[in-house]
Amino acid sequence: MTAEKQIRLMIAEDQSVIRKALAALLALEKDIAVVATAADGEQAVSAALAYAPDVVLMDLKMPRMDGIAATRAILAKSPLIRIIMLTTFDADEFVFEAVSAGAQGYLLKDAEEAEILSAIRAAARGEPRLSPSVAAKILAEFRRVKMPGKPLTAAANDGQEPLTDREKDVLNHVAAGKGNREIAREMGLAEGTVKNHVSTILAKLHLRSRTELAIRALSER
Repeated sequence: MTAEKQIRLMIAEDQSVIRKALAALLALEKDIAVVATAADGEQAVSAALAYAPDVVLMDLKMPRMDGIAATRAILAKSPLIRIIMLTTFDADEFVFEAVSAGAQGYLLKDAEEAEILSAIRAAARGEPRLSPSVAAKILAEFRRVKMPGKPLTAAANDGQEPLTDREKDVLNHVAAGKGNREIAREMGLAEGTVKNHVSTILAKLHLRSRTELAIRALSER
């Protein structure tokens, strides 16, 4: 494969040993060119905009800016870049926020080399890739939560208390995969106030987690 057809890859990882090992390993592939690396989220955004990679391998937990915030920032400027989260975390909240932020894939760091390479090549073609455990988690949550016929923001006939306008605004931000801190900043509220609103919304709608809430909201759009 010629250089012109190589996949331009960027690696964002705060642990130097892992970052260098990934770069050395992936650079051995004839169809992949590692064009940049970054040690934190802010560097990832700057490098992505400067080097215009086709695909970014993005760590989730990094200093200064986490991988989810960096993903949003990169895609806001360069929506054609494909981002794969490569992380040790598979908690529901992280998975949903990453996918909602626009991540093309979500892999765990214990993935085999072949799985990582396959995900990079798939992402370059515009195809999503998820670790099996992550895919199963998302599908299970979606099937369990999706309940058509009763809009989240409408008053239910069974006496369910309707959401206030402020709660509807918070709900829309949650559905976009945003965390409490980001919602608070955008709405001009205290983070504790946002947390209380989310708790109230969950209680009103008889849901157990913000992941359930976000999936329900998205499924009804």
